[in-house]
Amino acid sequence: MATRPTAKRIGKTGEEIFVPHHEANAEPKKRGRRPSHTEHWTKVTVVLFDRQIVFLDRLGADIRAASGVAISRAHVIRALIDALSESDLDLTGTRSEADLKAILTARLGRYRV
Repeated sequence: MATRPTAKRIGKTGEEIFVPHHEANAEPKKRGRRPSHTEHWTKVTVVLFDRQIVFLDRLGADIRAASGVAISRAHVIRALIDALSESDLDLTGTRSEADLKAILTARLGRYRV
């Protein structure tokens, strides 16, 4: 009677499956995007009107078409807030969103009635 040759096993054994694949001193790989912020941040939910979203999206698309750089809605909003905080505008006397808009558009050099 002829015997079959023993086949070489393919794959890992039960002991090999549970062996760590990284060195003990190596840091595990970080998943996801690289952090783009160097300072502490907080995620905030803000309600915007559809026309404002359309404006921000078109502005971002126009910037990308002109320069090749992607600017997100959040980038624009953060830049506006930083510019406002660094300005010398005193907004403590405003009583409404309309007041804020009037002061800011006048300061930016364009006011539409």
